[in-house]
Amino acid sequence: MTSRYRATEGVNSPFPRRRTVVKAAAATAVLAGPLVAALPAGAATEAPAFLHGVASGDPLPDGVLLWTRVTPTVEAVPGSGLGPDTEVSWTVATDKAFTSIVAKGSLTASAASDHTVKADIRGLAPATDYFFRFSAGGTDSPTARTRTAPAADADVSGLRFGVVTCANWEAGYFASYRHLAGRGDLDAWLHLGDYIYEYKSGEYAARGTVVRPHAPLNEIITLADYRTRHGKYKTDPDLQALHLKAPVIAIWDDHEFADNAWSGGAVNHTEGAEGTWTARQAAAKQAYFEWMPVRPAIAGTTYRRLRFGKLADLSLLDLRSFRSQQVSSGSGSVDDPDRTITGRAQLDWLKAGLKASDTKWRLVGNSVMIAPFVIGSLTADLLKPLAKLLDLPQDGIGVNTDQWDGYTDDRRELLAHLRSNAIGNTVFLTGDIHMSWANDVPVDAGTYPLSPSAATEFVITSVTSDNLDDIVKVPEGTVSALAAPLIQLANRHVHWVDTDRHGYGVLDITADRAQMDYYVLSDRTSATATSSWERSYRTRSGTQKVERTYDPV
Repeated sequence: MTSRYRATEGVNSPFPRRRTVVKAAAATAVLAGPLVAALPAGAATEAPAFLHGVASGDPLPDGVLLWTRVTPTVEAVPGSGLGPDTEVSWTVATDKAFTSIVAKGSLTASAASDHTVKADIRGLAPATDYFFRFSAGGTDSPTARTRTAPAADADVSGLRFGVVTCANWEAGYFASYRHLAGRGDLDAWLHLGDYIYEYKSGEYAARGTVVRPHAPLNEIITLADYRTRHGKYKTDPDLQALHLKAPVIAIWDDHEFADNAWSGGAVNHTEGAEGTWTARQAAAKQAYFEWMPVRPAIAGTTYRRLRFGKLADLSLLDLRSFRSQQVSSGSGSVDDPDRTITGRAQLDWLKAGLKASDTKWRLVGNSVMIAPFVIGSLTADLLKPLAKLLDLPQDGIGVNTDQWDGYTDDRRELLAHLRSNAIGNTVFLTGDIHMSWANDVPVDAGTYPLSPSAATEFVITSVTSDNLDDIVKVPEGTVSALAAPLIQLANRHVHWVDTDRHGYGVLDITADRAQMDYYVLSDRTSATATSSWERSYRTRSGTQKVERTYDPV
């Protein structure tokens, strides 16, 4: 249940991948075992309890969205549909001891929303840290920190965001979240898609090995399935820790639904045997909005815009709900003007927002890579695994049609809009591809660098999901050392690519530059993995180009 409250001192005031397999229909069954498996190890046998943590998201200058899930009785596990209506109260304060309470209220958690609740708080002060917690039946949740955005007209000296994508439970541990939680300097963190994965157990793991089994064990198809999978993810201690430290700003990509999803289906969906795509998509969206602290600007989508003073605005895209079906790689259909990745309404919204923006920087949360990419002269032993990762024919065709490369008319229109309206300082923040990239975004890649760059792009690697060296099953860094120079030779706008490592990014923005620091994990399969800084790239104001810098922020 989502409720909206205006904050007043002591007063409550409510206001009105890549795999396609044949699955048996029995995979949709909801069994007691998989549901119970969604609970954390050693979960309390008494209830109510807050077993899935608390979170906040989508910060505004005067408010933020608060989230939790209560387990009212032991049988009321995620996806079960069981458990009584339960009153859940929330409290917001300016201090961790809750001696200065600025807002409080209560909500009813019910099975209809899988016992998740959201409170959309208003009336808070801009650019301010707050602490919040939930309570039910005499039990308090953990205390979390959140932070509001700066006032719209505020002069902001800097912003800092964690950036993550592609967190596959069975492929390892979420140490990236733990290391971001440990920083203590984030205004918020961005999740650029694939917060969960839909596969059945063992289908997509770590080099074929399940590090830790998810729940349910079957591929998720029904509403109960998606709720159970979200619930399992929310038991991860590192994910809970990051949600306790800063608000999240999230968009979805395909695996919140099914691999290579488009408006009418997915590669990893078999119509009929797995029900209808319409029903599956609706179930996935319902579970997502129940379990994520995301405020949809338009019902059923994740595209929306947030502002951070005069320094930056952030346009967040939904590149799954409206896109045309992917076409075969190398097909002339990629240039078909009737095909779209954004949908007409979203592309017009994005163009209008970029043109009207009066901030120093225009950030775009973008789930798939917008910079063009051709494979070029990769050797056969490297081409085959790269093609497998990118869903390309393994005979050498050079585009990934799940990215903007498969929808070139939308990309041309957007980049031409940036150039014709002299819209500078546009930075795309991208996930999905399980590699790290630092790109210029040229108007015409074929003539670059003679062709101008209309924007820049920082692509973040996966938290855990297999990348190129994992597919080849060679030591980390081996493939990147060979493939990266060839990729850059064929793509002169690519300043850097690392095809092999897992990790996260830290985006730091000042009036002079936007800088991405890339961090890598020592071992995604270790719960105690360390992280280390790998590289940094920045784009300086007015340049629309990426350059390397040699120190992290």
